Amino acid sequence: MAALIAKRQGFGLLRVLLVLLGVSVLCSVAVGTRKGHSTLDHRSHRHRHPGHLSLHRHRQRTGKEGQVLHRSKRGWVWNQFFVIEEYTGPDPVLVGRLHSDVDKGDGTIKYILSGEGAGTIFVIDDKTGNIHATKTLDREEQAQYTLTAQAVARDTNEPLEPPSEFIVKVQDINDNPPEFLHGPYYARVPEMSNVGTSVMQVTATDADDPTYGNSARLVYSILEGQPYFSVEPQTGIIRTALPNMDREARQEYNVVIQAKDMGGHMGGLSGTTEVKITLTDVNDNPPKFPQSVYTMSVSEDKVAGEEVGRLKAKDSDMGDNGLVNYRLIDGDGMSMFELSTNSETREAVIKLKKQVDFETKRSYTLKVEGSNPHIDPRFLAWGPYKDEATIKISVEDADEPPVFIASSYTFEVEENAPRGTPVGRVHAKDTDVANNPVRYMIPRYTDVDQFFSISEDGMITTNRPLDRETQPWHNISVSATEIGGHHQDTKVRVNIKVKDVNDNAPEFATNNEVHMCESVAPGKVIETVSAVDKDEMAHRQHFTFSLAPEVAHNQNFSLKDNRDSTASIYVLRKGFSRLTQDVYYLPIEINDNGFPSMSSTNTLTIRVCSCDSKDSILSCNVEPYVLPAGLSTGALIAILACIVILLAIVVLFVALRRQKKEPLIVFEEEDIRENIITYDDEGGGEEDTEAFDIATLQNPDGANGFLPRKDIKPELQYPIRPGVGRPAPNSVDVDDFIKTRIAEADGDPTAPPYDSIQIYGYEGRGSLAGSLSSLESVTTESDLDYDYLQSWGPRFRKLADLYGTKDCSVLDEDDGEDS
Repeated sequence: MAALIAKRQGFGLLRVLLVLLGVSVLCSVAVGTRKGHSTLDHRSHRHRHPGHLSLHRHRQRTGKEGQVLHRSKRGWVWNQFFVIEEYTGPDPVLVGRLHSDVDKGDGTIKYILSGEGAGTIFVIDDKTGNIHATKTLDREEQAQYTLTAQAVARDTNEPLEPPSEFIVKVQDINDNPPEFLHGPYYARVPEMSNVGTSVMQVTATDADDPTYGNSARLVYSILEGQPYFSVEPQTGIIRTALPNMDREARQEYNVVIQAKDMGGHMGGLSGTTEVKITLTDVNDNPPKFPQSVYTMSVSEDKVAGEEVGRLKAKDSDMGDNGLVNYRLIDGDGMSMFELSTNSETREAVIKLKKQVDFETKRSYTLKVEGSNPHIDPRFLAWGPYKDEATIKISVEDADEPPVFIASSYTFEVEENAPRGTPVGRVHAKDTDVANNPVRYMIPRYTDVDQFFSISEDGMITTNRPLDRETQPWHNISVSATEIGGHHQDTKVRVNIKVKDVNDNAPEFATNNEVHMCESVAPGKVIETVSAVDKDEMAHRQHFTFSLAPEVAHNQNFSLKDNRDSTASIYVLRKGFSRLTQDVYYLPIEINDNGFPSMSSTNTLTIRVCSCDSKDSILSCNVEPYVLPAGLSTGALIAILACIVILLAIVVLFVALRRQKKEPLIVFEEEDIRENIITYDDEGGGEEDTEAFDIATLQNPDGANGFLPRKDIKPELQYPIRPGVGRPAPNSVDVDDFIKTRIAEADGDPTAPPYDSIQIYGYEGRGSLAGSLSSLESVTTESDLDYDYLQSWGPRFRKLADLYGTKDCSVLDEDDGEDS
């Protein structure tokens, strides 16, 4: 290694001397024979100059005298070479030299190097055996190389020595600084910890060889974080350095730790890391109220449960250490107020427990305590961990609604009492200081029918008589409002009972008929009657029964009052027959014992029935005597219904047939009155020529042709005969119009067969239109005698004149006067 140093320093002479010195110190090899083989002698120099590895024959033979020769002991490791890392010189560094004893220096020996890095990193001079490193080595990449050396004949490549293995170690230099592989670091330590409390340990690593020199021997120191923390130089454990570090004053610290190799001496390499240390909280602070006295107010109109105010004690600690529990410990308002804790804001909430009254008490005092529920025993001496505060609550006056003396009222009033009868009085008062008068009213929704009214002084009276049997109780409300106040009202329940008065007469409890056998024996009780009364039934109330005066002496039945509000009906005779009389009506008078007494007459219906020999009722109707045997009432009703329907069908059929066969011409024997239609319309006479248009008399339906009949549907439809003249639509020749219609009627078999008297709007005395009657359209003279019309009176004089003579000229004379 000295040669390497010499090369680095450039001292050529010293290098030559050291090489020669290294060669001169090599021990000679004893020559001996051992079965004709030779061995490699490995020699190594342990110092910093090239080693010399000699390959020689180690012969062991016995002389003639029997003396054995041995090689001398070596004081160094024979199989190791060293080469320094990171060498950057201009020439390859000499690692060592191989030499064999059989080498005569004539070049017949060839040295061969194999193994890790042979030929690339390490090269050998095959003649001299010198080994050189051609590349810069890094111990941190590979610390040693294993190589194999061998000497062979140059011309035959036959081994002259067995292979010899040796190691080349890369000698370390301090070329790597310490590193903190896991930084930055985060640590926590409780506040108020004692000096020397361990926070955490940091560890740095150095890639240099820890077994060679001080390149990897580290020393820790603190660069930032004094005087709060310190670090142990050898272990890297960080500890607290100051007592009573308070989280509330400062919570986080940044500490810088340095690691330096070479034992911390000058020239060593270093690395740093940052450690963030947080102080964790402990319960070292008691709660504290910001104020010793709090002032609050509450209005007297607030109801129980409403919030009055809040307060909060401050605690600098965090989490559970900062929790505060509150409680009331003293004060005259403990019965009126209560305290709770808001889970989110951690405030003490004061609420009303009972409603306060300004007129009764106007202020209250409370004392509140706030304390920590979680106390650290280490800091008990720093206590007490609680605080107290006083709360003064003032009651504010409010305009309150009136207050009724009673929570509810119950009154009684007799039914049928006249209007204005007093029922009872309610009373409310204003509790405020002003003591305003009160106005009363009955809400209409509680007294829809307005049975009651109330006066200004609270007296309730009736508006009309009440009926207990219709509504025995009236439940109403009365509201009271201050006059001149804020119109706040208070309601109270008023229950009014309607007292009963005997105003209902008794009546039968049931209205069932009494069935009695025809063969009933005299003196037998056929019925026991009882009565009811709509009035209130008292325990001593009873009814008495008697026969009505009109039947008091009848010969059929008698009545016996049983004096227990019932009566028995007896039979006085025998021989009842349904055919003679099947129903008897017995009026009975019932009286109650009320005041005043009420009575009524009720009729008991007694029906006579047929019975068998055991007095079992068979039938109470008379139908079995008139109906055929085996025919029931239902069947009889069905038969009668069928007969009625058939008769109706027959009558309808006959009527239709008669209508169809009715002659189309009115005979003289028929009463002419059946065809007279009287109208109230009258024309203005002949002079009324400008009020109406004569053209309107034309039938618009007939203007286009055929006029259908209105009475029956004709069986055959005949077309209008052509050639029949019609006046123009706007013609005023009524005479021609009427004649045309008569001609059409005479020739049309579908036209009405009888005359129809019609009144037109244009008609009068001396009309130029002529007669409107179609009587003269008859082609044959009638032989009927209408002289009897003369006896009908003056109202039928005209008709008698028309039909009483055979002279048709009369028709023409009078047709303009009356129709």
